[in-house]
Amino acid sequence: MTVTLHPLDTWFFPAWLERSRDEYAKDLVAVGQTPEDAHRHSDESMARSFPSGAPGPRHAVFDVVDDAGVTAGYLWIGPDTSDDAGAWWIWDILIDADKRGRGLGRKAMVLGEQYARAQGAHTLGLSVFGFNKGARGLYESLGYETTSVKMLKKLG
Repeated sequence: MTVTLHPLDTWFFPAWLERSRDEYAKDLVAVGQTPEDAHRHSDESMARSFPSGAPGPRHAVFDVVDDAGVTAGYLWIGPDTSDDAGAWWIWDILIDADKRGRGLGRKAMVLGEQYARAQGAHTLGLSVFGFNKGARGLYESLGYETTSVKMLKKLG
């Protein structure tokens, strides 16, 4: 299975932004936020990340494309928020549910690492929700190490 990363056409950016915003809100609901709070948090986060409605300097959004030329998901990568120009971040990656389990996410992550390295990155970080065991396993198998853990207990 061949995977390529294609820069997202600016024409499709508003739809991608809406999809990414909705996916993030859905994940926030899954970890206990109310739908209202999750959507507000997601809206605020995307407004901070894309104040002009487009990727910021050195940020890139890619379609993840399989060997049949079908878009299977997306990858958003760019510098992290530190003062270290070589510290980069996978801001978002998603493989469509019906296309998972074929190695597309793994190959997209490797291509993302190559892209970041070519841009001068010396580290690449990411966040993953605790409930996303499949993604956590993938990231660990690619050599990512846990650097922090956030925990929550619901009190009846």
